[in-house]
Amino acid sequence: MKIRNREELTSHGYRQGRKLALDIIEYALEKVDPYRATKASVRLCGRTLMVGDYSFDLGKVENIYVVGAGKATFPIARAIEEILGERITEGIIAVKDNQKRPLKRITVEEASHPVPDERGLQVCRKVFEIAEKAGSKDIVFCLITGGSSALCPCPVDGIPFSDKKIVHRLLVTSGADIMEINTVRRHLSAIKGGRLTSRILPATIINLTVSDVIGDDIDWNTDWTTADPTTLEDAVQVLKKYHLWEKIPDSVRTYLSEPSPEKETPKDFTGKPLYSHMVVKSRTLCEAAAEKVRDMGLTPHLLSTSFGCESREAGRFLASIAREVKLTGNPFRPPCVLIAGGENVVAVDASVQGFGGPNQELAASAALELKDFDTIVVCAMDSDGTDGPTPFAGAMADSSTWRTATEKGFDVFRTLIDHNVTPMLKETGDLIDAGADTGTNVNDLVLCIIH
Repeated sequence: MKIRNREELTSHGYRQGRKLALDIIEYALEKVDPYRATKASVRLCGRTLMVGDYSFDLGKVENIYVVGAGKATFPIARAIEEILGERITEGIIAVKDNQKRPLKRITVEEASHPVPDERGLQVCRKVFEIAEKAGSKDIVFCLITGGSSALCPCPVDGIPFSDKKIVHRLLVTSGADIMEINTVRRHLSAIKGGRLTSRILPATIINLTVSDVIGDDIDWNTDWTTADPTTLEDAVQVLKKYHLWEKIPDSVRTYLSEPSPEKETPKDFTGKPLYSHMVVKSRTLCEAAAEKVRDMGLTPHLLSTSFGCESREAGRFLASIAREVKLTGNPFRPPCVLIAGGENVVAVDASVQGFGGPNQELAASAALELKDFDTIVVCAMDSDGTDGPTPFAGAMADSSTWRTATEKGFDVFRTLIDHNVTPMLKETGDLIDAGADTGTNVNDLVLCIIH
């Protein structure tokens, strides 16, 4: 995978550090390619299907179905179709806009992300149709990756689809982390929180996923079919924590305020024919970056694979560590590369009309701390190629970022307060264009090159 605007990004500022950062990014993204990972972990030997440590006798299987959704689902589906070919009876997956490519046995449909639309709802209904066809001698592959909540949505009875969309929009701008967001989504969804399993059983379920969750918890990544430990009350508490309880539609507030056993998500699938395999772990992205740094003859320091705070604060914090390294050699001796992964958040007030994303805000905030340091580069990007609602993957920053922005009339601090960093970073030439589809979707990658 190549960064499309490499020439622009390396034409100014600390060029050597920028080139190193882009080389590391491209190498790391190749290492988390779901297509290659699926081909390596799913194998067909005669009539025996091997999926990770599991094996299945296809001689006893009548039909194989494939359903799924997510930003990294297409490459898994492509690999599965190449492996199983005409053994696949039927399938459908939902991908985000500009990811659609034809497959022979599996239908590919586009839908909206991060706020769902009617296209995704239609895909979800088709998933239900396929699930309910499956019998005890069938296998259903569930290819679930990041973004599935928006790309394949269906509200529970009593909540209009329009109201579910409002909740999605409120959650993604609230500052809540992905697990908190999904705690609410699960209880408003007819497919999440393990609810799809009741439609598929007694067929065998095989989950394949790419982790975009800090900690690589398999259940959080495959929550269409795995048991849900959260409750309706947990969902209420998340909404209240982020001051959304009074903002959500009446239908949602009423539904959550009247708990009952029938409304709760399934809590236990012990003994059921349910198997899960993680094709790519999120921490692999950071580990691959460290491997590339070592190959370059530099010292990597993997600070964390669970970065998860307000982006503006994360950027200034990381840049302050880089300054200390440069000035004193503590806590690390330069030259070195600091590496972090995870998923930072941005809390946006409804009155703010800015344009940006978490990784762009991280880079812009780092620029405030780096204006007097010419041999440090901070780079942050979303592995799926789109940072927030923008078409850019993220951004990089060094001392030239603040200087150029100021010369062009931007107040870097003000753009951060207004959550409007994209126009500024476009003018400074610091936005990362990786294309709308990198083919993967693990967590974000943050690098700090200190030379």
